[in-house]
Amino acid sequence: MKVIPVPCLSDNYAYVLIDEDASQVIAVDPVEPEKVLAVIKSTNLPLATVLTTHHHADHSGGNTKLTGLVPGLQVFGGDSRIPQMTRQLADGEEFTVGSLKIRALQTFGHTTSSICYYIEDKGERIVFTGDTLFVGGCGRLFEGTAEDMYESLNVKLAALPGDTRVYAGHEYTKSNLRFARTVDPHNRELELKAERCAELPCTMPSTIAEELATNPFMRVHHPALQSASRQTNPIDVLREIRRMKDMF
Repeated sequence: MKVIPVPCLSDNYAYVLIDEDASQVIAVDPVEPEKVLAVIKSTNLPLATVLTTHHHADHSGGNTKLTGLVPGLQVFGGDSRIPQMTRQLADGEEFTVGSLKIRALQTFGHTTSSICYYIEDKGERIVFTGDTLFVGGCGRLFEGTAEDMYESLNVKLAALPGDTRVYAGHEYTKSNLRFARTVDPHNRELELKAERCAELPCTMPSTIAEELATNPFMRVHHPALQSASRQTNPIDVLREIRRMKDMF
C-alpha cells in the first residue's frame, strides 16, 4: 500500500491510499474532491471507498460532491452526521476494502464521531487519525472530555505498534512542536524532531513511537509534563496541557 497526502483548504490533509493488490484506491477525508480526483487520476486506478474520520465540514464536506461525481462509492464513518455515509462503524470493527483489512478505532475527545482507521498490509502499518492525534499534538476537546482524549491517545493509539505510520488531518506540526518544547523543555528527542520538521512542507507521516517520545499529550505520565501542568493525575495533566495549548 502507498499513501499520498493531498493538501486541502488552508492546512488540511486528504489522503489517497493505493491498494496495489486490488488495483483500486481509497480516499480519506476528501474535502476538496477535485484535488483528490486529480491525484487519483494520476494513479490510473478506480476510487472505490471513502473513509471519513469525523463529521466536521473541513473533513466530511466533500462527501456529497464526490459521491455525485463517482456514483456507487462506499462511505464509512462514525455517526449519522457523516454526509452520504453508507456504513456506520463500531469501535474495534474490522472490515475489508479491496485487499486491505481495516480496523475502526472509536476515538472520542475532539468529537463523538471520531474514528481512526488502522490498516496492516504485508508488514506495514498505518493509521489515519483525523483531528484526534496530530504530529506533536491533539485536537481540541469540542464534544468530548479529557478522559475521552486520554483513552483515545494513551490507551487505544498508544497500544498500536511503534512503527505504525501516523497520517493526521492537519499540518499543525511546527506550532505543535513549538508549544511542546515549552512544557517539555529538556526532551532531546523532541528537540531533534522539531529540527527535522522545521524545513519540511509536509511533516506526514510520523510514527506512534515518535509520538510517544515527543507528543506532550501522550507523555502525560512523565514528570516533566506533570511539573509543567502542576498536576499528577495523567488525565488532569492532559486537561491542563490542552488548556495551555488552547491559549498558546
